[in-house]
Amino acid sequence: MTGSRVDVGERPTVVVVGGGLAGLSAAVTAADAGWAVTLLESRTRLGGATHSFARAFGSETLEVDNGQHVFLRCCTAYREFLRRLGVEEQTSLQPRLDVPVVDAVNGRRARLRRDRLPAPLHLARALLSYRLLTPMQRLRAIVASLALNRVDRRSAASDTTTFRNWLIAHGQSDAAIERLFDVFTVATLNAPAAQVSLTLAAMVFQDGLLRRSDACDIGVALVPLGQLHGDAAEAALLAAGGTVQLRARVRRIVAQPDRRWRVETNDSAIDADAVILAVPHQAAADLLPDDAVAEPQRVRGLDVAPIINVHVVFDRVVLHEPFVGAVGSPVQFVFDRTVQSGLATRNDGGQYVAVSVSAADAWIDEPVERLREIFLPELARVLPATGDAAVRDFFVTREREATFRPVPGSAARRLPPITNLPGLVVAGAWTDTGWPATMEGAVRSGVAAVNALELQRAELTPSEHFS
Repeated sequence: MTGSRVDVGERPTVVVVGGGLAGLSAAVTAADAGWAVTLLESRTRLGGATHSFARAFGSETLEVDNGQHVFLRCCTAYREFLRRLGVEEQTSLQPRLDVPVVDAVNGRRARLRRDRLPAPLHLARALLSYRLLTPMQRLRAIVASLALNRVDRRSAASDTTTFRNWLIAHGQSDAAIERLFDVFTVATLNAPAAQVSLTLAAMVFQDGLLRRSDACDIGVALVPLGQLHGDAAEAALLAAGGTVQLRARVRRIVAQPDRRWRVETNDSAIDADAVILAVPHQAAADLLPDDAVAEPQRVRGLDVAPIINVHVVFDRVVLHEPFVGAVGSPVQFVFDRTVQSGLATRNDGGQYVAVSVSAADAWIDEPVERLREIFLPELARVLPATGDAAVRDFFVTREREATFRPVPGSAARRLPPITNLPGLVVAGAWTDTGWPATMEGAVRSGVAAVNALELQRAELTPSEHFS
């Protein structure tokens, strides 16, 4: 949403609490709509779960993303956000979906590549030729996919059913679920089909794979995510007259008698016409004032799911594609991070790969040395070239609360942006965007929060609110 610019002194004021992707989206959208924005972030950097940091590597450093993130062509809000920041050219989007997949058990390889045909025919040949399933499993997968395209994901019954149970009822074996459906489910929903609500699974497959032929094309950042999101959004916000405060931990949000708001941090207090609370759901539950939502425990009932990323720098090239997926292994996806990290500019060569491990409950507390013992041999099963390569660096990044866990019943616990208190709205990938906890969902939540404030602003006269 954009609006005509006015002098800062005439603008309504808003405090955005949280500098993750939802907060950045909300802050930039609000500034474009004519608000004077103050963004508060408790950490020393912006970006939330999509931040980057420098890691010493010899006499130089590598730029490391805390986690590997991808987007799809159907992620329209996220892509529009990148365009607004002027950084869309710093990403790459496949001309056509192409996912190489390796069965780590037997080394067999397959590809999920779409055709230039209208949906849903665009994936027919990919499924019919998917060598990790038997011919009968492939045919049944096509039939199940067509049925999945007809699921009413708005039905309350869908949110009480697991995706796995639905797949089994539609003729899918455990092998087909693991080797095909979970390739997408785990990556997008941070949980296997056995733990996922049919509501969100249907959304991912319908909007991401089945209803538009080009929706599923995969995009990645060509630069560190901290540069793509945090740095670019901060520059855009400052250019619009906004303010960014780091190390600003919010302790309390207080409604004022004049229908304004006070946001209290460790060492200051800020008065504003409105507040956008864009923090993880547990933190939001702690900060929401009394009576802001009808059932505060509803938010706390959302569980969280972890993600780890295993980072390995080899002395030679071991992966000849941008990424590869794997089944039959704790290795799920392996991405080439050589360019994004800055390693490509060094004279001593080598390759930096990141192993993205979603639904990482089994690994989140394992020490680095134990993960090294497990994942290096597993990488050799997926990428045989690593067997003869020397490891120049090995480290792990962890997000213990990476996403909400999309179990049956989770849809009913997600809040809309508007609260019961005028001028206070919430944002975050955990809110009721209709999307899973992805970058797209985070950006959509920020835009939705500002839209909610704009509606309130239009309904109240200046003397009543937003003085």
